[in-house]
Amino acid sequence: MKILVIEDELKIAKAIEEGLLIDGYNVTLSHSGEDAFFLLQQENYNLVVLDWMLPGRNGIEILKVLKVLKVLREGGNWTPVILLTARDTIEDRVEGLEAGADDYLVKPFAFPELQARIRSLIRRNGLYDNKKIIELSDLEINTELREVKRCGKELDLTTREYEILYFLIQNVGRPVTRDMLTREVWKIQNRVTSMDSVIDVHINRLRGKLDKPFDKPLIETIRGIGFKICN
Repeated sequence: MKILVIEDELKIAKAIEEGLLIDGYNVTLSHSGEDAFFLLQQENYNLVVLDWMLPGRNGIEILKVLKVLKVLREGGNWTPVILLTARDTIEDRVEGLEAGADDYLVKPFAFPELQARIRSLIRRNGLYDNKKIIELSDLEINTELREVKRCGKELDLTTREYEILYFLIQNVGRPVTRDMLTREVWKIQNRVTSMDSVIDVHINRLRGKLDKPFDKPLIETIRGIGFKICN
């Protein structure tokens, strides 16, 4: 997986690069719109992390370049883009998404959220084949049939419980915040009232089916942060 990170703030760019390298991605850094323009014409990338406010060509201009390259390149494949910006008004979000961004992350952000957004775009765009059977400890998930078994026993999960579990599995060993669950499972991007109590109810119900009947709990609460699923 080749990811191009276009970010002119050197500390942010380096932190993103180091984190993504640990995750096993092949990362290229670019610190200006002009440099990014050159790189995009020379190389194909699986995904782009793009800062809006760049010296030279800004993020919106880079999105226009990607649209042109989609037409010119064989197969016409679109390179998914996560737009990073401190501009967080509704008008800004609409402008970025309509320009071609696939996702939008407001600065400052937590790196685990960027990781989750990247994995979500990878899955959504079919950049790798998802395994039909996922195994974790004594847990088995058939993603094609949406069936979950633990110790060979089938668990009767609701649609929402399955989606929560699947998202936790996709982030195995990493903290998942309630805000991340709100956006990625409930698909709510902007909400005035908190979803925390609703999420906690669903997590407790999932635990009742996934953990309570068995010796080893899989879902761990991280105080003040959220949850993670452990191997």
